[in-house]
Amino acid sequence: MVLEFLQSLPSPIAQGMIWGIMAIGVFITFRVLDLADLTVDGSIATGGAVLVVLTTSGWNIWLALFVAFLAGCAAGLVTGVLHTAFGIPAILAGILTQLSLYSINLRIMGGRANTPISHRKYDLIVSSNENLLPQTILTAAIFIVVIIAILYWFFGTEMGHSIRATGANEAMARANGINTSSRKIFGLVLSNGIVAVSGGLLAQFSANADINMGRGAIVIGLAAVIIGEVIFGKIFKNFALKLFACVIGGVIYYIVIAIVLKIGLNTNDLKLFSALVVAVFLGVPYWKNQLSGKRSSKKDKQPKEGKADA
Repeated sequence: MVLEFLQSLPSPIAQGMIWGIMAIGVFITFRVLDLADLTVDGSIATGGAVLVVLTTSGWNIWLALFVAFLAGCAAGLVTGVLHTAFGIPAILAGILTQLSLYSINLRIMGGRANTPISHRKYDLIVSSNENLLPQTILTAAIFIVVIIAILYWFFGTEMGHSIRATGANEAMARANGINTSSRKIFGLVLSNGIVAVSGGLLAQFSANADINMGRGAIVIGLAAVIIGEVIFGKIFKNFALKLFACVIGGVIYYIVIAIVLKIGLNTNDLKLFSALVVAVFLGVPYWKNQLSGKRSSKKDKQPKEGKADA
């Protein structure tokens, strides 16, 4: 039983790494910009739809993946403009974009809810085929290293620092002459571009682009981010390591899912389980603070009581 499970691990590891790339995009909006962006549920499907349609139409798969990235950027741009130019709250702007992307993704796929793609017919970058899983894990690892390296460099530039300043304290950033609206838009564009790349890889791994492939994606992305923070928060202080923690969180999440499915969880309950995982890990930091606060208050009271007895 244990040996059989260990042999099945490469698949959830590969899937977790691909979703980890998506979690990096979620981290940019959720932690760096301090925005709740629900566009990702639509943009991840957009990335998958664009890649599959272009690849099956004869395009080079790398070029198709780049166009998928641009499509995700366009989705983030729409959310950014709705939020900054129209004054719509970020969470609602993301919902509006996500809603519109459902129809757009259907149009991209020619009105079909599902468009298949096979590694037997096309030279895919990643695949869930057992013989190709080691190559998939290596390819996903290269993608992760390259993306983290680029983001680490970018957020060290003046532009990157201004985006981080906008997320940390928007009023202070504006007082220092930073155009916070443009920084929010750029952050949303970058985030959803990365999410779309993940969608393109996920479509190859799943051997199809599905109109519903992004449903609940934000929950999985948040789960990966939160799990990474809770487990490695005190160890990983460097920005690049924080991004890497998101990927590890994604891998841990999918390994846990694999374990739960082996135990016998109904697949229909996976969304509920995902929500519970996120809720628990979101609550862990709060519980820790509550416990540490009680301990410190007890320590503060002890010396005072000692002095009173003296």
